[in-house]
Amino acid sequence: MKSIEEYMSLPYKMEIEPDSDEGGFVVSFPELPGCISSGVDIQEAVSNAKDAQKAWFEAAIEDGISINEPLPVEKYSGQFKLRLPKSLHKRLAEESKSEGISMNQYCVYLLAKGCAYQN
Repeated sequence: MKSIEEYMSLPYKMEIEPDSDEGGFVVSFPELPGCISSGVDIQEAVSNAKDAQKAWFEAAIEDGISINEPLPVEKYSGQFKLRLPKSLHKRLAEESKSEGISMNQYCVYLLAKGCAYQN
């Protein structure tokens, strides 16, 4: 078993969400069940979360509870190839030209806009 300092140095995923009920923000660690904290602003929420994380590790070590390691971070190049119909290619090229930006920038804009609607 690792020391608390070793666990604290590992890259655990931290999720920060607005608290719609109480205001402020809630922070949790998906790999650490029940490790959750909050704060009135993001800075306070993150600071409190680090304290909660340390206390969580202390309790887990004391109670002999198995501590999950962080999930591996996937690396993305930021590039992928995409085949599309010629008619769609033409439409994207024309619309990006009318906006005065590259087709690549226009497609990134459209994808980001679409992802924003999903959240």
